[in-house]
Amino acid sequence: MVRDGETPAAARHGLVDRLVERGYVERESTERALRAVPRHEFVPEGSRREAYADRPLSIGNGQTISAPHMVAVMTDLLDLAPGDRVLEIGTGCGYHAAVTSEVVGPENVYSVEYDAELAAEARARLDRLGYDVHVREGDGRHGWPEHAPYDRAYLTCAPRTVPGMIVDQVRVGGRVVSPEGTGRQTLVVLTPREEEGVERTTHGGVRFVSMQGDADG
Repeated sequence: MVRDGETPAAARHGLVDRLVERGYVERESTERALRAVPRHEFVPEGSRREAYADRPLSIGNGQTISAPHMVAVMTDLLDLAPGDRVLEIGTGCGYHAAVTSEVVGPENVYSVEYDAELAAEARARLDRLGYDVHVREGDGRHGWPEHAPYDRAYLTCAPRTVPGMIVDQVRVGGRVVSPEGTGRQTLVVLTPREEEGVERTTHGGVRFVSMQGDADG
């Protein structure tokens, strides 16, 4: 929360300090990105005092901006490096894409948003704030094959199971981070291997909005 007389920057640094203390942030690159991105610019005007509370917030159209600790955890798990090409499914307000872009650099994040209104708003917001992120409207289950292969991919919405088309667009040895499941959800990391198929690890229970267009799983 932004307290009376507190600047958004001070509130942001206070939030990140708490996330580090609680063990949610392990990588320096993740910490730097969270400190750099003005989360209050990505939430509705009426929610800006809550922008630096560690919880999800509604952004309209039935969608949310993820809690900062979850963005931190997923960014750490992606194990990003500058220059990595990253596919994001579920642009939402654009906050998570901005954090990712801070780590990998401009023009390296490709984000797909199911809701046309959110996609347009996120594209304009990211452009206004100086983030060179590619955003398009579309069914995230299909990924964005024109720019594959990606080094990393992540989903900010929960499918029943991670769509195979997304995994197939990530290079061998790359990584996909996603919530998975209906009702009870689990955060998973998928790593395509040359001969062994896809390696899978789990990282605890989570709660995300369901993936739109996921009627068929």
